[in-house]
Amino acid sequence: MPTYVFRCAEGCVDFTERHPMSAIPDAARCPSCAASARRIVGAPALGVGDSAAMRLQDATRATADRPSVVTGLPASSRRTPTSSNPLHRKLPRP
Repeated sequence: MPTYVFRCAEGCVDFTERHPMSAIPDAARCPSCAASARRIVGAPALGVGDSAAMRLQDATRATADRPSVVTGLPASSRRTPTSSNPLHRKLPRP
């Protein structure tokens, strides 16, 4: 169900209510003062979710304008293989 934002005529804080799309109200009762409150246009809740796919998409989208900066080479746990053959010591090194 979509969420609708209402503004009280008496100046109370805006409030939200959930209604089915088949019955969109133009007005509602203010929960603070019980005056009539008109429905206003609110910001759409696009991309709101807490699934693993949504978190991955948000992280991927964030790297487009805020890439992580690398300050050095990553530490390598791989050792360069060395030969114990004495003939290999005479070869030129790269």
